[in-house]
Amino acid sequence: MAKNNNKFPKNVGIIMDGNGRWALKNSLQVSQGHKKGVDTVREIVEVSVEKKIKSLTLYAFSSENWQRPKSEINAIKNLVIDAINDQVPELKEQRVQLKFFGHLEEFGNKVINKIKYAESETNFEDPKLNLNIALSYGGQQDILDIVKGIAADVLDKKINLKDIDQKIISEFSCAPVESIDLLIRTGGDKRVSNFLLYQIAYAEIMFIDKFWPDFKKTDFIECLNNFKKVSRRFGKRL
Repeated sequence: MAKNNNKFPKNVGIIMDGNGRWALKNSLQVSQGHKKGVDTVREIVEVSVEKKIKSLTLYAFSSENWQRPKSEINAIKNLVIDAINDQVPELKEQRVQLKFFGHLEEFGNKVINKIKYAESETNFEDPKLNLNIALSYGGQQDILDIVKGIAADVLDKKINLKDIDQKIISEFSCAPVESIDLLIRTGGDKRVSNFLLYQIAYAEIMFIDKFWPDFKKTDFIECLNNFKKVSRRFGKRL
């Protein structure tokens, strides 16, 4: 009989879904739902540090989210800036290293400059947690960018075709994590929505019915404990 792995995941990814629906349910503006969601992020980061998770990768804004109303997008841009201003001091105290990834240039210079500030302020040599935030990110676009980048280097003879392996693919990805052990999605939908398609190949996936603003520390700890009960075989027969 296969044994449980009995370990917390090293790399956790979360699709933080349900901010807008939570706001509507509570007769609030959608922007207030996103703001409430930032409070949840703070709680989950605290638990991740306590449980010695190596990396926490959050899906904050997808490449498809640009189709949303302009007012909501502008509110999210402002929220990114406000969240950085509010949370960077706490992240520094916790020794949490912050990284953003995706097509960040689409957010404009004001947001990009604030992102650079946040990454510089939390650039620890030995962080207690790597906190990765996906902005204007899509897994299919990431794979396309990887293919183009590797192909260009092969044509320039910087890379030999036979030397292409998983390590090189990871190096060309904009995502600062090689693999995800546990993927959590809140909000009730059961899909991965173009998030880290290459990196979640062997992730355990847990779908949670609660909206992201209602997702609490106890819910996250329950997910971590459930992960410990899973037999991780990776194709082998144990």
